[in-house]
Amino acid sequence: MTSTPSVTLLVIAKEPRPGRVKTRLTPPFTPGEAAELAEAALADTLDAVARTPARRRVLVLDGAPGRWLPAGVEVVPQGAGGLDERLAAAFAGCDGPALLIGMDTPQVTPELLTVDFADCDAYFGPAEDGGFWALGLAEPDPRLLRGVPMSTPGTGAAQRRRLTHLRVRELPRLRDVDTAYDAALVAGAAPGGRFAARLARLTAGPR
Repeated sequence: MTSTPSVTLLVIAKEPRPGRVKTRLTPPFTPGEAAELAEAALADTLDAVARTPARRRVLVLDGAPGRWLPAGVEVVPQGAGGLDERLAAAFAGCDGPALLIGMDTPQVTPELLTVDFADCDAYFGPAEDGGFWALGLAEPDPRLLRGVPMSTPGTGAAQRRRLTHLRVRELPRLRDVDTAYDAALVAGAAPGGRFAARLARLTAGPR
C-alpha cells in the first residue's frame, strides 16, 4: 500500500497490570505472568506503530503509561462507558483518516498498518475469534461504533454490517491473544518479537 502519513494510528489498550489484563491466560499462567505477556504484546504493537508512516500515533489508554511506551506516541485516556463507547470516543478525537487497533495482535507489522484511503472509505481487519483487530475510517464517525455488541463471537460481523454503505478494504484475518493456545500460535507467527521471547521464557522448564 502507498505510504500515507496523513493517517492517525490509534491503539486502544489497558495498562498491563496483574489481574486487569489477559485474564483468560490464567491458568496456566499466573496473573503476574499474564501481565508480562500483555506488556510484551503492547510493546510489540507500539513498536510496529512507531515504525509506520502516520500523521499522529495515539495510545488510547486505560491506566498509566510505563517503560514500554516508545517516543513519539501520544497518550490520551479512554472515555467512559462500554467498549463500543470507548472506541467511538477514540475516533471522535481524530480530525482526519484514522486506523484503530488493539493490543492483542503483537504480530502486526508496519506493512499491515500502512493504509491508503485514496480509493476506499474504510478498512476492516477480522479476527479469528469473531471480533475485529483493526478498523479504519476515512471520515471518523463515532456513530459507526456506538451500539455494536462487543466481546462476542458476532462482534466482527456486527461491526462489518455498519460499514455496508462504505467502500471497504479487507485486511488479513489475524488471531488475537486470548488463551494460551492463541499465545503459542501468535508467537509462532512473530518469532522475533518481545511477545514470543517472553512466552518462551515463561514456558521453559516445568511449571
